[in-house]
Amino acid sequence: MSLSWIPNAISTLRILLVAPVLLLIDAGEYGWALALFTFAGLSDGLDGYLAVRFNWQSKLGALLDPVADKLLVAGMFIMLAVVGLIPAWLTAVVLIRDVVIVAGATAYNFLIRPVEGEPTRISKLNTTVQLLFLLFVLSRAAFEWPEEITLTILGAAILVTTVVSGIDYVVQWSGRARRGGEADA
Repeated sequence: MSLSWIPNAISTLRILLVAPVLLLIDAGEYGWALALFTFAGLSDGLDGYLAVRFNWQSKLGALLDPVADKLLVAGMFIMLAVVGLIPAWLTAVVLIRDVVIVAGATAYNFLIRPVEGEPTRISKLNTTVQLLFLLFVLSRAAFEWPEEITLTILGAAILVTTVVSGIDYVVQWSGRARRGGEADA
């Protein structure tokens, strides 16, 4: 019996965890939200490890994993802004970048050729800073740690990495589109 379905099941579980995490934030249960968010983050690492380690990658997994990540991160930014724990403008910057990337990838996919996901280094840094920020916002709300200055610094880092990575994606993929879908040599 093959166990290759496990990474997809873990990604599906992460999608199912989005609603409870957001409801816990809305109810002011930040400690529980932090616990579920941390569990979701660890499960993201686990499904990626299993997929690579045992060669259990699939087309479905390639779709489920980023969808789970985006739903959780976008949902948390929105809910944390709604409850007043983070500034709405920062949420808007994060969401606008994601909308631009998804719209560009969709257009590229239909007009040029299928998109093969290739996160850039700055995009990976942006994701890491966003996740750390979300973790610390929940931690601060639940346990009054870390200090507010930490969130301010991470918020500034999110602003910079979000704008730079968004511009980077637009420039790279616009260049590829002009070359008819060929990557840089």
